[in-house]
Amino acid sequence: MTRKVGLAGAGSVAFCTAALLAQNGHDPMLWSPSGKGIADLGQGATLTATGAVETTLTPRIADSAKMLADENDVLMIVLPGYGHKTALDALIPHIRDGQPVIISSHASFGAVYLRQALAARGVDAPVTAWGTTIVTGRRQSGTATKVNTIRSRVDICTVPDTASDAGLELCRDLFGDRFMVRDGLLAISLSNLNPQNHMGIALGNMTRMERGEEWSQGQNVTPNVGRLLEELDAERIAIAQALGLEVRTIFEHFHLSFHVPVASISEMNQQMHAQGNGGTGPATADSRYVTEDVPYGLALTVVLGNLAGKPAHLHEAGVRIFSAMYGRDFMAENELLNALDLSRFTLDDLQKAARTGLLPTGGATKAS
Repeated sequence: MTRKVGLAGAGSVAFCTAALLAQNGHDPMLWSPSGKGIADLGQGATLTATGAVETTLTPRIADSAKMLADENDVLMIVLPGYGHKTALDALIPHIRDGQPVIISSHASFGAVYLRQALAARGVDAPVTAWGTTIVTGRRQSGTATKVNTIRSRVDICTVPDTASDAGLELCRDLFGDRFMVRDGLLAISLSNLNPQNHMGIALGNMTRMERGEEWSQGQNVTPNVGRLLEELDAERIAIAQALGLEVRTIFEHFHLSFHVPVASISEMNQQMHAQGNGGTGPATADSRYVTEDVPYGLALTVVLGNLAGKPAHLHEAGVRIFSAMYGRDFMAENELLNALDLSRFTLDDLQKAARTGLLPTGGATKAS
């Protein structure tokens, strides 16, 4: 069955996701909250995808959040984490009862923020959170994108968890049998490896980014950078284990996402580079590797580590180092965490919200 899917986003991942949807027989619509991402498309223009997806499509274009919600069966949030709250706030007044929403990828309890706001309207809509994106790629122009890879496995969960089976069926219908259900939003929050991986890569290659050099990302995950990524992963796994959650390791991530044999993380990245699938590193310091992943990824891991009694010292050091480098307080820049103010709640409250999408009414239950 062809589904109409509205994508909030018009960057690299949104373009690649739209191309994959079209190739799978669905009907995507793109909406750019800023209006800039679709300036070259317009109504009736074609979008060309190459690489792992080879297709040409004519995506529908929305001129507002209302149009996106009104004219589609399913909504997807396909934006960097720093754009999620703005997009969600625009969509919340228009989402219908029972209209599924997919967040690709989930950031900082955004599904809870959305469910809470919809509940205030008396609307009950299921929200499916992805631990990462279904594709990787790079926008080449306003009408062309290159899809680097289609992931073979994406961790997901749906809130409320009573809608879990329906959420899995929807994702499979749209993108194929590529999804693994995890145990709630805490597991999904700890399933996103991009922040920790991008931290190590950016720290090891910051001068390349600042100078705008063209460089292979996989090749420059050298043994020292690779060991840092492995130690960051150990912190994340320790938090998940303390919470009784099962999440994939960094080794499983690279194996399943980039189809290379399991080895050290540096060796796996060298194999990716040799196969031409190592990717190109950021050519600017103003990269989502820092501006998105530090406040919306590393900061959340720090919060969860403290709550679980497993402090993420390397993650916290990364937040502090990047804040010093950029002259910003990245820990304070997470709009979703600031809006939810999780410090008011206990770990038990968060564990329940991870299944329902709703925090306790009235807020503060945190013990003094």
